[in-house]
Amino acid sequence: MARILIVILRRSQESRVYAVLIGAPSCPNGGTLQELVVGRFGSRHDPEDDKYHGLSSDVRSSDGPMTLPATSMTGSSHQQKLTAGIFDVDGVLLASPHEQAWREALKSFADPDRFTTAMYQAHVAGEPRLDGARAALKALGVPDADRQAVIYAQRKQKRLEELIQEGGVKAFPDALRLVQAIAAMGWPMAVASSSKNANQMMRQIRLESGECLLDIFNVNVCGRDLPHGKPSPEIFLLAAAELHFDPGHCFVAEDASAGVEAAHAGHMTALGVARLGDAAALWAAGANIVVTSLDEISTDALVEGTLCRRSS
Repeated sequence: MARILIVILRRSQESRVYAVLIGAPSCPNGGTLQELVVGRFGSRHDPEDDKYHGLSSDVRSSDGPMTLPATSMTGSSHQQKLTAGIFDVDGVLLASPHEQAWREALKSFADPDRFTTAMYQAHVAGEPRLDGARAALKALGVPDADRQAVIYAQRKQKRLEELIQEGGVKAFPDALRLVQAIAAMGWPMAVASSSKNANQMMRQIRLESGECLLDIFNVNVCGRDLPHGKPSPEIFLLAAAELHFDPGHCFVAEDASAGVEAAHAGHMTALGVARLGDAAALWAAGANIVVTSLDEISTDALVEGTLCRRSS
């Protein structure tokens, strides 16, 4: 029987209410976020609240009341058995040329050398294209950033497409090993990236079976037009809904602090992937576990529904 999970995310000035449909056939065309977001209320919106810090959440279902303990961005109470995985793309599955494209497109706006990896991770990674462009230009102090962001985003996209055609996309071998191991376990998986280029890039990666990387996932919510990017949990709640699993039964693999915050806000187990020496930032964002390689994850433990490191 279908079940509707109501997730209330409270912030200082506004609360958002999400309805997550579990155990029913997918909505036509894969569903949309508008079908998940059933309400919003509050006196006013404060942009500072977009950081989603200090969230608490109540959950009710049509099968009866249930409550998840309050959480913050620095702690977690995930106790449910894990049965599904959700993966970000750039920085987790693929070494894509996104950061390079953003940096090279910056010419005529600011010194590209100022666009560091740390800036990319803090302001751009995981964000929708226009939001990332705007955030980068504001961080760099570029005048009239809101208007200039449109042009910057267009230039970045053009350069990214060129780099993809030039073969600038590589898969992380450890990521391929993990997703293939999880697929062999029979676990459902979703891929969830804000990038509209993610599908094209994953189609270029071939697995040992001959299928492309994108084919190994049961659900694909990449590039969906959602009202809010990370650290909002919307993209991950949508992935869980289309997998037909409670969010609490899913883990999310993310390399960006905003993505970890999003997973945490959706009451999912957050797996931080610190490929850039940024483990401290991922822990601070609320990750349940942080690794530098996905080879560190114990697939034996995953079979039992637990996310942990391999024993030494």
